[in-house]
Amino acid sequence: MSVWFITGASRGFGKELAAAALAGGDQVVATARNPQAVLDALPEAGDSLLAVALDVTDQEQASAAVAAATERFGRIDVLVNNAGYGLFGSVEEITDAEARALFDTNVFGLLNVTRAALPTLRAQGAGRVLNIGSSAGFAAGAGRGLYGASKFAVESITEALRGELGPLGIHVTVVEPGSFRTEFLSADSKRQAGSDIPAYADTVGTLYTAMAANNGKQPGDPVKAVAAIRRLAVAAEPPLRLQLGSDCVNLVEGKLASVAEELDQWRELALSTDFPAA
Repeated sequence: MSVWFITGASRGFGKELAAAALAGGDQVVATARNPQAVLDALPEAGDSLLAVALDVTDQEQASAAVAAATERFGRIDVLVNNAGYGLFGSVEEITDAEARALFDTNVFGLLNVTRAALPTLRAQGAGRVLNIGSSAGFAAGAGRGLYGASKFAVESITEALRGELGPLGIHVTVVEPGSFRTEFLSADSKRQAGSDIPAYADTVGTLYTAMAANNGKQPGDPVKAVAAIRRLAVAAEPPLRLQLGSDCVNLVEGKLASVAEELDQWRELALSTDFPAA
C-alpha cells in the first residue's frame, strides 16, 4: 500500500489518478482549492482519502497540507505535482500579469509543494516525485510559447531534482502528456490571451481553431494514461521522462531529429568559438 499526495485532484488527470490509486488499495491525499470538489468527485473513497484545501501558490498552505498528510497516513510515498493550467496566445499578446500568474501556478506552485514534501521523503530515504509536464514542455509552437515555457521549466527542475535526489533514494520523473480527452481544453482549464492582434490570425488563430475542434476528440485515453503513470510508482528504475500518447511520441521524435540536423548543419561555426587547442 502506498500513500499518494496529488495536487489538482478535483478533475482531469488528478481525479483519475486519485480514483485509480484508491481502487488499487492505496491511500490518497488529494488536494484542490476546493476540497469539497474532491469529495464530490470521489464519494465512495472512505477513510483511504484525505481531501485537503491547497492553493499551490501559497507556501504556508503547501506546508500545512503535507503536515496533514503525514499526520493522517504517516508518510508520503508518491508526490504528484499535477496542479496547473494552460494559457494560449502569442508571446506578444500575453500580458506580464497573465504570464506571471501562469508561472506562479505551473512553476512556483510546483516548487512550493515539492519543497514542503521533500523533508518527509528525505527522512524516509525513499519515495517518488512525478511532475506532470506536457508535450509542449519539450517542443513548443506558435500560441504555446508561455505555456510551453512554464512546462520547459518543469523539465529543467525535474532533471536537477533527479540528480539531487537520486543518491537519497528518491526517484523523479516528468510525465509529458500529449492530447488527452480530459477537461484540459475546457474553459476552466485553459485560458487565452486577453488581447487579440490580427497579425497572428494565421498562426495562433489556427491553433485556437484546432483546439476548439479537437476538444472531446483528443486521441489520448486518460484511463490508460493513469495506468501508465501508476507503473512509475513501482518501477525499479523509472525514466527521467515518460511520453504519453502517439502525438507526443511523434512530436519528440520530430524535434530530436530537427535538433540533430541543425546541430550538424551549424557544427563548424559552433566549434569555432573555442580557444585553440594547447
